[in-house]
Amino acid sequence: MSSIEAALKDLGIEAVNPGSHSGTAQWSADSTAPLLQSINPATGEPIAGIQPCSADGYDRTVNESLAAYASWRLVPAPKRGELIRLIGLALRQYKDQLGTLVSLEVGKVKAEGDGEVQEMIDMADFAVGQARMLYGATMPSERPAHRMSEQWHPLGPVGLITAFNFPVAVWAWNAFLAAIAGDTVIWKPSSKAPLCAIAVQRICNRVMEQQSCAGIFSLCITEQTSLAEAMVQDKRLPLISFTGSVAVGRRVASTVGRRLGRTLLELGGNNAVIVDETADLNLALRALLFGAIGTAGQRCTTTRRLFVHAARYDEFLGKLVKAYSQVRIGNPLEPDVLMGPLIDRAAVEAYCAAIEEVKKEGGQILSGGHVLNRPGYFVEPTIVRAEPHWPIVQQETFAPILYVMPFQSLDEAIRLQNGVPQGLSSALFTNDLRHSEQFLSASGSDCGIANINIGTSGAEIGGAFGGEKDTGGGREAGSDAWKAYMRRQTNTVNWGTDLPLAQGITFGS
Repeated sequence: MSSIEAALKDLGIEAVNPGSHSGTAQWSADSTAPLLQSINPATGEPIAGIQPCSADGYDRTVNESLAAYASWRLVPAPKRGELIRLIGLALRQYKDQLGTLVSLEVGKVKAEGDGEVQEMIDMADFAVGQARMLYGATMPSERPAHRMSEQWHPLGPVGLITAFNFPVAVWAWNAFLAAIAGDTVIWKPSSKAPLCAIAVQRICNRVMEQQSCAGIFSLCITEQTSLAEAMVQDKRLPLISFTGSVAVGRRVASTVGRRLGRTLLELGGNNAVIVDETADLNLALRALLFGAIGTAGQRCTTTRRLFVHAARYDEFLGKLVKAYSQVRIGNPLEPDVLMGPLIDRAAVEAYCAAIEEVKKEGGQILSGGHVLNRPGYFVEPTIVRAEPHWPIVQQETFAPILYVMPFQSLDEAIRLQNGVPQGLSSALFTNDLRHSEQFLSASGSDCGIANINIGTSGAEIGGAFGGEKDTGGGREAGSDAWKAYMRRQTNTVNWGTDLPLAQGITFGS
């Protein structure tokens, strides 16, 4: 048995031949639907077949989640946190196997796969502490013998729709906070990463069942657009958390808004790094490599645009092109590989379309620009000398393409950085205190994340993650992101014997 097969078996998943029902995970009464194939993007070959959820299965799942919520919301929050602590311990036990599965199914290099599982563990630790800090506020009343305060209550079953590029971490961002808030969670993962979702679900549900708290976390795997739409339209789910494209996010927001539900949207990014004339170029170079090449350019925080001060432009570009030429591309589970494959053939086609658009615009390809002639979905990381106003530069291409452009002043660079529809992550490399403070000021970066001397990618879970403009405006993970999963209630207590009205109003005698 190979190490990969052993890792899958440890997680309760066994590889099967396409079309076979052996070893599949079946939770739906409808076994007539064709199997959903999980594909290894490094080879283009199937890993396993999954029985997808049916419409009846989805409806049953929601009803079971509602039933579980009725009792889960009454469990004291610190006790809910204790269960998340136990899940964190289980994730530690399976970190290597689950990290391997992430690499196998979505093509991240092993270090990134392990890092994503560590992010889940960190998020569990954060949620445990947060379970004792679901603070309300106390405010003075204008009326004598009155006390005003606010408290936070669970919201209900949360619908969670995640993307392939972070097949487990984004679930943890949402699910652990929702769980300590008293909510239950129904997860629709990307159909491109079903095995990761099944593995996580089995780990978590094993812990919850041992603690007699089954039904808190549920899973709905489907390729059917109609079933995903039913989830978004479902009035039984007061919150839909969606990670994905801007176009789909707009539809989700519109649909949920019509039923007056809540949305938490994490959409596209078109992130920029600015390197000014005082920057440490070696520091910036290391950050650029991970930011632009990590996950083969398939992060929402991937660095896609680079603005370099004209005085350092040629020098830094030379360093960058040399570094790109040394990036090893290949099987993400092999040591020393820095970039794995794109997720599928459609992603390769989008990469090729972007390269062709660059050529039509007259862009100069300084490095890369080709699809690799090998099994799987491998492309070269690409550097393009571009112009900021080009349509292709204004949009997000989910691939390792970096557009480089010079600037003359920091004011100009900030204007160019902000001059796109998206507003997720941004970074400035500088040794000038005034420049750093300007970048972080109200007239600086308009993104939800603004960094100094670190790249655009690789956020810690302690801060709230999310962006502005077309990125959706949602916030997940740290800070006070827990409030998205709860409802606020204002309380006024009259402990006196009179009934004064607010604003000094008198009503009758």
